[in-house]
Amino acid sequence: MAANPEQARVDTLNSAANDAQNQDLQETREWLDALTAVIESEGPARAHDLLEQLLEHARQSSIDMPFSANTGYVNTIESSQEKRSPGNLDIERRLRAYMRWNAMAMVVKANRLHPADGGDLGGHIGSFASLASMFGAGFNHFWHAESENHGGDCLYIQGHVSPGVYARAYLEGRLSEEQLLNFRQEVDGKGLSSYPHPKLMPNFWQFPTVSMGLGPLMAIYQARFLKYLHARGIANTENRKVWVFCGDGEMDEVESLGAISLAAREKLDNLIFVVNCNLQRLDGPVRGNGKIIQELEGEFRGSGWNVIKLIWGKGWDDLLARDKDGALRKIMMECNDGDYQSFKANDGAYVRKHFFGRDPRTLEMVAHMTDDEVWDLRRGGHDSQKVYAAFHAANEHKNQPTVLLIKTVKGFGMGKIGEGKNNVHQTKKLSDEDIKAFRDRFNIPIPDSQIADIPFYKPADDTPEMKYLHERRKALGGYLPHRRVKADEQFTVPSLDTFKSVMEPTAEGREISTTQAYVRFLTQLLRDQALGPRVVPILVDEARTFGMEGLFRQIGIYNPAGQQYTPVDKDQVMYYKEDKAGQILQEGINEAGGMSSWIAAATSYSTSNRIMVPFYVYYSMFGFQRIGDLAWAAGDMQARGFLLGGTSGRTTLNGEGLQHEDGHSHILAGTIPNCISYDPTFAHEVGVILHHGLKRMVEKQDNVYFYLTLLNENYAMPGLTPGTEEQIIKGMYLCKPASNGKGAVQLLGSGTILRESIAAQELLEKEWGVAANVWSCPSFNELTREGQDCERWNLLHPLEAPRVSFVSQQLEKHAGPVVASTDYMKAYAEQIRPFVPKGRTFKVLGTDGFGRSDFRSKLREHFEINRHYIVVATLKALSEEGSVPVAKVAEAISKYGIQADKINPLYA
Repeated sequence: MAANPEQARVDTLNSAANDAQNQDLQETREWLDALTAVIESEGPARAHDLLEQLLEHARQSSIDMPFSANTGYVNTIESSQEKRSPGNLDIERRLRAYMRWNAMAMVVKANRLHPADGGDLGGHIGSFASLASMFGAGFNHFWHAESENHGGDCLYIQGHVSPGVYARAYLEGRLSEEQLLNFRQEVDGKGLSSYPHPKLMPNFWQFPTVSMGLGPLMAIYQARFLKYLHARGIANTENRKVWVFCGDGEMDEVESLGAISLAAREKLDNLIFVVNCNLQRLDGPVRGNGKIIQELEGEFRGSGWNVIKLIWGKGWDDLLARDKDGALRKIMMECNDGDYQSFKANDGAYVRKHFFGRDPRTLEMVAHMTDDEVWDLRRGGHDSQKVYAAFHAANEHKNQPTVLLIKTVKGFGMGKIGEGKNNVHQTKKLSDEDIKAFRDRFNIPIPDSQIADIPFYKPADDTPEMKYLHERRKALGGYLPHRRVKADEQFTVPSLDTFKSVMEPTAEGREISTTQAYVRFLTQLLRDQALGPRVVPILVDEARTFGMEGLFRQIGIYNPAGQQYTPVDKDQVMYYKEDKAGQILQEGINEAGGMSSWIAAATSYSTSNRIMVPFYVYYSMFGFQRIGDLAWAAGDMQARGFLLGGTSGRTTLNGEGLQHEDGHSHILAGTIPNCISYDPTFAHEVGVILHHGLKRMVEKQDNVYFYLTLLNENYAMPGLTPGTEEQIIKGMYLCKPASNGKGAVQLLGSGTILRESIAAQELLEKEWGVAANVWSCPSFNELTREGQDCERWNLLHPLEAPRVSFVSQQLEKHAGPVVASTDYMKAYAEQIRPFVPKGRTFKVLGTDGFGRSDFRSKLREHFEINRHYIVVATLKALSEEGSVPVAKVAEAISKYGIQADKINPLYA
């Protein structure tokens, strides 16, 4: 018997009828009988409608109606309503047993290795043990691989169950025994990654999920992006599903539940969450004093999701049918999760006494059952038929996302060593006796003589089990998980000349910012007939900040409901236009959502065989610092696209202050190996970098993504000097030589502070008689990586001619000290110190410390990076080399009114 919303209200009224405070039992009985008659004669839908009308009538009569999004602690789908599995459940049970065994063997074998330097490899047995039946149902009956007639379902697989997925792939012949023996031993290229990592197993895993909470969040935006592709006519995705496996403990991560309202609002019926409710976290119960299933039911139903609870296996059906007075249901509801964990950590006698023994009526229900039979009353997640029925209902549901709350036992089948125990997550070392008990429980044909070796088991290819295994996957289009490495389609990026409005010098009085240069580039790219439709502009409520509001009307904002209102600015040229086929993804004030949408678009070449070009622009401070874990996951997923940090640097954003001023995003970007980052100063640099990024990511399908910081300061743009394009990409070029052609000092800069270096160049010549060259360094990160690569090669090839870093190549022809200044922490430019030619003094200025509100000039003075400090640093470097008297340094400090004894801005 189950608690769908209609039946739940009946149960509530039944409860009221039994309440001693009920003043009129007869009248209550009449109401209940009337409702029962409606259910039986006209069906649950009509009963639901009547109840809704009664409740609304009560509200209009000012009766306070308590709301509950919860139903009883029973299965949502009644046994009589279950869709029967078309599969051979006996064969599926045997296949699951083999997979359980191989998963266990893989982990235990790995942890019987004892290297000389100590340490264990780790791994997990308990998680897969709890959801093997769910995986069996999905792989055998629901999850489609990419094929000619299907785009393929997306599987976000709970990271800790990877051994079970490998065990299945081994039976399928996709993984070898050698690979299983090298579980978590990847360095030599023969092993399997600990968790789902596309970077490490690029043909296998699609989505990294083991940074808890990111899987659910990314999956919601992936499901939405599939709808977006379909709405815009780019790909047919109407029959594709996104299945997301989460742990109940994982749902405490704020990312797990943070976007569920979006899924309901946009009616993502292609999205199915499966929450494995084994009631346990790593250390103990998820909700020892409560009920995580009931809590999550309220969260999801309150947000507009379709909720299906699967709590009890078929053994409970008869007991619930006999529960005429609700005593069993009452106990089910009263027991908390801590109790339920204890039940499964003990035995049948314990369950009889401490569960059924709470009421004489329920104790009588199981009087005819042995303790073993009581113990064999399973949770719903271990009942293959009921799992199939729940999956089928979720798969067929329309106009809502669905969450399946499925109750299981962590470590199911592990016996006394781990089943239902608090330490089961860490249990990875089993004794021979434990392994023998595991073998016996699942009837694995391994003799005692081989137990110590823990051999993997694989039936012969012509056995019914193996034939069934392959037949089921053939019927669903192929094997999963599987990842596409490159898209089949190809595009040609427009030539650099196409973007000449960005590359040419600005006219006098027509100064622009690098943000405007980006918008011009994007606007031109959108006009390309082939590639333009593949551009995905992503915003987080800052289009007007970045001058992008013109795109609203031009390409529209995606909304599956269209625009059902008249926008307040409809009379304006650039009005706010929402459209069912809109191209812009407007995420609102939601950086994590913006990044998740960007990841979905940036990996579309793999998930949907469609090359998309996402441009996600945001306040740079709210990028890597805020969503760094997602940026790392994007690297793992081999994302391709552009991230654009607007109003970048510590001193460019007038008046905003500490929380908004970014002085370290490039340092964070540099931690991600396939993130290519630039801090351009001029429009032509923006154009060259964006064009180069398109060539790499679209034409070559390189697995990199680009991060550019943009400025909101308007100034004259000098235009591209032909021949410098390659140097811009490498990260350094001479942009303003000394007037005499022989600079005695080399000034390096990037972003907004390069202009301070140019101003310092003029001061040095006019006021101190020092000629300086000015170098634009759009990427100290790229310069560092190239230099480190040279050093590594030289270390490993001592007998060959040493390679010379690009920094050294650029500077060795130009004498004198080197002074680098940026709007970022000193550590950013300090990275290139090892590559400055030997014997040269190297000074670095940067913005270490907390930001604050003020005008740009005051902030640059405060952080000691303005033109005056650059002059002082230059004179100090020259004095250290003996070219200038040290007294000149003191003179400059006095001349520019620098407060020598003010507090270090790092501590200010």
